[in-house]
Amino acid sequence: MKKIQEFEEEVRRTVEDYDLINKKDKVLVACSGGKDSTTVLYLLKKFGYDVEGLFIDLLIGSWSKKNLENVRQFCAEQGIKLHVVDVRKELGGSMCYLRSKIGKKEGLKSCTVCGVIKRWLLNKKAQELGADKLVTGHNLDDQAETLLMNLLKNRVEMNLGQLPKTGVVVDKKFVPRVKPLFFCLNQDVRKYAKLMKFPVLYEKCPCASEVFRWEIREKLDGLEKEYPGFREKMVKNFLGMVSRFKVDKGKMIYCDECGEASRDKICRFCKLMGNLETFK
Repeated sequence: MKKIQEFEEEVRRTVEDYDLINKKDKVLVACSGGKDSTTVLYLLKKFGYDVEGLFIDLLIGSWSKKNLENVRQFCAEQGIKLHVVDVRKELGGSMCYLRSKIGKKEGLKSCTVCGVIKRWLLNKKAQELGADKLVTGHNLDDQAETLLMNLLKNRVEMNLGQLPKTGVVVDKKFVPRVKPLFFCLNQDVRKYAKLMKFPVLYEKCPCASEVFRWEIREKLDGLEKEYPGFREKMVKNFLGMVSRFKVDKGKMIYCDECGEASRDKICRFCKLMGNLETFK
């Protein structure tokens, strides 16, 4: 484990070297109640950035209640403004309800449905709150897993978004997403959060069903033991490769249903919610 000061300096360098945030930005941090988002919220506040928290209450029983309780406590202690979005008030049902209906209709895993809905809500609320940047707590382990998953699923183009500053298209209706923990190992974030005694829940979501990601994680754990530093080298080599190519940023269009930024006439969120409305 790196020393506290070394860990904090690594995050600071990532923010500065990749121009993720500046002091004039209004920064919204997507808070889950977990170690990653709590750590990045704390550090950005410490570094002097104008930060606020955004918590999507998924209403997943006691797990969601405890996470919200922890986030409220943390933000109150740190003097950080917190915005809470109730998924039932926004979309008509708890995440468990939405996932069961949509997942059954479409044959999608719970994590896929949840991910689409959360991304849509985060971008929509970030716009409403006037945020210049939306921060997520993705760490280096997350990045390595996603890169490999996309490769094995023949979705290489999806990896273009796996950068410290997410998204190749700049659009007025898409709030740029940044990842200050991009080069931080999961184990280092965990140890830092514990040393700092942050009020976080270390239990995974009780509805988590992304078996493929767990399999990839196990494979990467094995490679890490055989080749120390494998994850870091993999992610940094990817960044080096992307930097050598000119990426066509294209043009963002808007969803015919919700009006949000999209790559198709109907965004993925609206396709899922449309199926929910017609579900019998």
